[in-house]
Amino acid sequence: MTGANGEDDDLARAARIPGPREAADDHADLSPPLALSHTVLKSLLGAWALSACSAAETRAVEDHLTVCAPCADEALRLRDAVTLLHEDRDLDLDPLLRSRVLENCLGRRPARIPVPAWATPYDAETARLDALLRDIGESEWHAPVRLKWYEGDRLVRRKSTVAGVIGHLLAVDGLVSGALGLDDPLGCNVPELSPTERTEAFWDSLDRPPNRSLREPWRDQSHALVRTVSFAGRGVSDLTVTYGDFALPLKDALIERAFECWLHADDIANAVAYPYDPPSGPHLHGMIDLAARLLPAAVAHRRRTGRAAPARHLVAAGAPGRSLHLEVEGAGGGHWYIALDSPAALGSPDHVVAQVAMDGVEFCQLLAGHISPQEAAAGQDGDREAIQDVLSAAASLSRL
Repeated sequence: MTGANGEDDDLARAARIPGPREAADDHADLSPPLALSHTVLKSLLGAWALSACSAAETRAVEDHLTVCAPCADEALRLRDAVTLLHEDRDLDLDPLLRSRVLENCLGRRPARIPVPAWATPYDAETARLDALLRDIGESEWHAPVRLKWYEGDRLVRRKSTVAGVIGHLLAVDGLVSGALGLDDPLGCNVPELSPTERTEAFWDSLDRPPNRSLREPWRDQSHALVRTVSFAGRGVSDLTVTYGDFALPLKDALIERAFECWLHADDIANAVAYPYDPPSGPHLHGMIDLAARLLPAAVAHRRRTGRAAPARHLVAAGAPGRSLHLEVEGAGGGHWYIALDSPAALGSPDHVVAQVAMDGVEFCQLLAGHISPQEAAAGQDGDREAIQDVLSAAASLSRL
């Protein structure tokens, strides 16, 4: 079509500048086909599914898929798997994945020999710590770990390493092994030692500084403990585990070992900058419950050594007496009534003279000696002397 002024005819007669030529790859692969063996082509399927092959490799793979049914099936599966990968998705495993998989599996086929409920916190915490240890490198086993706890009313500090902490857990878990008749990591005919003395003896027995070689014996021992109590039956829960100057029934000792495993795993995680969560709510509740049951005796022990206020109103054993209401908030929380004047008395809501409210994890940090009674951000009401006695007794439960 021509305009009135003839401009279109001029444009039609003007020389044209050709546009950019398309690359050969935009049309087809002009290179000769690759002659690749079945084995090589099969090894390229993963790269093909991710679109990471060259043009020549892509052509060779796709030609092969038209004549090889097994490879074609595998290629379809790989392509389907690739669709599950997204660049904006965090590929770290969900920390709750293990528990969900186990719950699903056990729901379909319950374990023939289930782990006792009182042993599951120890089973879970040792498994979580082992997962952390799998993730760290060789050099991180020698990363410095700063340990602290209370002896009396004095804060004690000790430097160790990641490997040294695993050696400590191995040595003290040996107290439970001995009660079950299993091998003691310190050897045969070991005299009765406190947890701290056992740790020092184990560290001294090593020919060289502890390293990652301790992971396997520690994990083997924890597996043996869980396996043994699972097969042993009901009576085993009341066996006595002696810690030197005190003793616990086996069911409480394994909860105590789960508590220490978690706290030392947290120490390790802080040393190597590894994210680490507290235990599940039910397991944390069991740990706090054990501490609450030990607090009356801890207050009485401090009273005998002059570090707690004198008893004000003694009652007959089993009778309700003056009590402190311990309210623990958050996951694992609950309400406990701590007898103040005698461990034989019964804590009672009708005889409360003071109340303390704390977050569950913070209360456990106090029990571990990681924070002082004065630093504990506790909501307090009532008898200040009773509150101070209970918080100080909680810190006194800590040890290496």
